[in-house]
Amino acid sequence: MTIPTQSAAVPATTAPGNVADRAVKRRRVLDILDKAGHDSLLLTSNTALTWYLDGSRVHISLAGDPIAALLVDRSGDHLVTFNNEAARIAAEELPAGVSLDTVPWHGQLHAAAAALALDGNPLVEAAVTAELRAARQQLLPAETARYSELSVDAARAMTDVLTAATPETTEFELVSQLAARIVSVGAEPLVLLCNGAGRSDFRHPLATHSPIGRRAMAVVCARRNGLVANVTRWVAFDAGTPQELDAEARIAEVEADIFRATVPGARLNEVFTGIKAAYARHGFGDDQWTLHHQGGPAGYAGRDPRVTAEVTDTIVLNQPFTWNPSGPGVKIEDTVLLTDSRLRVLTVDERWPTTDVDGRRRPLTLRP
Repeated sequence: MTIPTQSAAVPATTAPGNVADRAVKRRRVLDILDKAGHDSLLLTSNTALTWYLDGSRVHISLAGDPIAALLVDRSGDHLVTFNNEAARIAAEELPAGVSLDTVPWHGQLHAAAAALALDGNPLVEAAVTAELRAARQQLLPAETARYSELSVDAARAMTDVLTAATPETTEFELVSQLAARIVSVGAEPLVLLCNGAGRSDFRHPLATHSPIGRRAMAVVCARRNGLVANVTRWVAFDAGTPQELDAEARIAEVEADIFRATVPGARLNEVFTGIKAAYARHGFGDDQWTLHHQGGPAGYAGRDPRVTAEVTDTIVLNQPFTWNPSGPGVKIEDTVLLTDSRLRVLTVDERWPTTDVDGRRRPLTLRP
């Protein structure tokens, strides 16, 4: 069933749906179809859908599959959703020029969307994974503005919460306060991590009821309009040990080496090789890179993709990144954008203490 899109009685969409940016994205997808010799493409992942629809929310559960699928063909863009989701999608999430069809809530969403193709056999995402990732690499003007605003909001949430923390604050209390601030600015907390002083060896520390003690790390990955901003910060209630201060300085130097390698035309596997060498160069040993992923391009996925020796994507201008080098008891992480001058850090709050590292302000441990 096809339902009407917006009428005069329906409030304007709350999703961004920038017309100019969407036109560029459609052209990029049509170029993929031209190269593949197909006339239609079925988009089904949250990453692809939120990118192509320019920020529309196509989820209910953060852990669940999208509640919509989109067929892009030569005639236009055709979104299919379940009948119990259609009214909200039409009123709040549907960009102009996109048709909307429904299936019963118990129906087969992907099959219904595929059936809209003239031959009933559209190209699927899995067949053009690399091409779609390349189409998402370079942020467009409205996307860049939205990403910058989200990143600042995430950084400010960190400052607000960690400034108010005490050694008695539990890890769950800390991440719950972070979640409240992220949700209050219209974003979704996809990842919330915290380790207190007794758990600093864990790289992905889900919160516990333990007090944070003398020192803690907090991590937030916040999504709004499809874009995901990632940031890590540390707080401490003493001056820090000489070993901790030394490790913090050295991990910032590892990051500086990664930043210097993040240039247009470089291949991600080449950057990865440099990351491994940077750990050894700055005293973390040859195997430190094996103990945690190193990050990579960011945007409509937390990492798009995580960088490994097998990822040969070429870096382009206006591409966002979140690198996250880490070592025993240390980690540094911000969301950045590669501009025509240099990498610009997006997750910035001027209230946070910083130091100069290779000509760029980088975060120190907060000591309230």
